[in-house]
Amino acid sequence: MKPRSYSDELGRSLVRFFQDYLPTLRGMSRHTIHSYRDTLLLLLRFLSAKRHCGIERLDLAAITAESVGQFLASLERDRHNGIATRNARLAAIHTFARFLATERPEHLAASQAILGIPFKRGARSAPIEYLEQDEVEALLNAIDRTTATGRRDYALFSLMFNTGARVQEVLDLRLCDLRLQRPCQVRLPGKGNKVRTCPIWPQTARLLRRLVDERQHPLDVTEELFVNSRGEKLTRFGVHYLLRKHLIAAEAVVPTLREKRIHPHSLRHTTALSLLKAGVDFATISQWLGHASLDTTMRYARADIDMKRQALLQVFPDILTTAPTDRRTFERLPIIDWLKRL
Repeated sequence: MKPRSYSDELGRSLVRFFQDYLPTLRGMSRHTIHSYRDTLLLLLRFLSAKRHCGIERLDLAAITAESVGQFLASLERDRHNGIATRNARLAAIHTFARFLATERPEHLAASQAILGIPFKRGARSAPIEYLEQDEVEALLNAIDRTTATGRRDYALFSLMFNTGARVQEVLDLRLCDLRLQRPCQVRLPGKGNKVRTCPIWPQTARLLRRLVDERQHPLDVTEELFVNSRGEKLTRFGVHYLLRKHLIAAEAVVPTLREKRIHPHSLRHTTALSLLKAGVDFATISQWLGHASLDTTMRYARADIDMKRQALLQVFPDILTTAPTDRRTFERLPIIDWLKRL
């Protein structure tokens, strides 16, 4: 009888972890499962490069507390990830280690050592990065809409600005989730398997209609809305690349973009702050964005300096008198493929 290889053991463990443990036993949402998948993909690629071998030759013995620690250090050093991202990756690896502790008792000691890796303290809330109106216009105007891919990108980012949807929510949209007649709206699959309906502008509906009409027919209503040139579903990494490309072009028009670290989630922040500036109440914004808690929405109240200035003007400024000021003084102030398809 042929002995079982460790690589087969790793592959079977990954399949059971993603197909049975996370969705069935833990009841995790598709978005969380995708996040865990991305973490383990990064870990396997790191171990593959470290051992100078293909991912298919890795075994469970390669996943140790030492190698995980080196991976976490690499995230901060090489990928420039913040503490919050590092801790999120570690949380996914901890979950996999707990699974292995029960699924593969022979690896119990290694799993316990991994679970002993602590989360890093000192993660501070980074300032919320978002786009001002002129920056949004510059980004959209930088997209070449004379090409099919340009029209797709324009529709993609317009929809993200319109709805404030998470990037994965937009990428998961199917043709059957669209209502392009009045009242125009889209159905968004959110976190925790929750579905919400979000209104869209007629202009956005026209962009989506043209996008659908340019696709090869006949189309199945269950097909994804946003696909690449090969007809495959766009990925989050693909959206990040497209956003970065168009932002570089927009920086020549609006230099303030060079000072910001804009990522796809920044478009969601932009929508939230635009709603807040327009006077929309927190409860409505929370429902609009699909937040599980109103506390999550409240952080936007601390993000925008313009709103702080407006609030300051409303706090009895007239009681303060201004002393005569010398003008001169004033002027001086200063399994890899399977995981990808999961």
